[in-house]
Amino acid sequence: MFGADYVDDERAFSVVDSARESGVNFIDTADAYNDGRSEEVLGKALKGRRHEFVLASKGFVATGAGVNDVGLSRKHLIEAVEASLRRLDTDYIDLYQVHYWDPGTPIEETIRTLDNLVGQGKIRYLGCSNFAAWQLCKALWCSDKLGMERFESVQPEYNFGKRDIESELLPLCEDQGVAVIPFQVLMGGLLTGAYDRAAGPPRDSHMASRHAERAKNTYWTDENFKRVEVLNSIAGELGCETTQLVIAWTLSRQAITSVIVGASRPGQVAKNSEAAGISLPDEVVERLEQL
Repeated sequence: MFGADYVDDERAFSVVDSARESGVNFIDTADAYNDGRSEEVLGKALKGRRHEFVLASKGFVATGAGVNDVGLSRKHLIEAVEASLRRLDTDYIDLYQVHYWDPGTPIEETIRTLDNLVGQGKIRYLGCSNFAAWQLCKALWCSDKLGMERFESVQPEYNFGKRDIESELLPLCEDQGVAVIPFQVLMGGLLTGAYDRAAGPPRDSHMASRHAERAKNTYWTDENFKRVEVLNSIAGELGCETTQLVIAWTLSRQAITSVIVGASRPGQVAKNSEAAGISLPDEVVERLEQL
């Protein structure tokens, strides 16, 4: 949400300050978020304290109109990393993730390019996003065959309404020691319980923004609003917020090491971080499994 017109720079800075105070040290962004503005804002927010954070970004999405301005080719990846470094105002990216699988580029070319960038000190670790199990497996095999850096993490979409990764991706990651850091765990914010099905999202809310258009089209359904009602009820019984309940459930899944949760206000970060300390009773987990 950083760089969006409904989150000014000062508010974004306050969110990062709140994250630091709450013990959060992992920040995820991408060159495609708000046309690069997200990285620019983060670069300013981390000025003078860059070393305190594990900073992650991504590349793949088109950054121009040219045929080589998209994908995981050597040309585009090198240019994308250099551009992200400039926007982030940093010498290195802790975790660089390829945003999508690229069927038009041999995975060997992608792995060699990323390995070279690690060797140059511009990237510390590699990750991927939106990969199917077979794609991640192929990439891991390629790294092993070439003796090069491998993907240490994967960022899949995962929530109560989208659990397909449980069949193959999660078991693969457990077996291979790959960290899972899911996104859309709150369905674009719908599972916070802050939205009204009939009224629609407020104009200044995340769900009404361009950035969340796909999430709204995917998750704004009667079925998911019924899930919100159940989650609100269970959260009330436990004495926590609905958002905290969802994050706690996500973190309880095997192989999941962290979650990607956007925040546009400092209070949201403070509350969300408390979810890491919530241990859900077995009977609550069983009820949540039915959602």
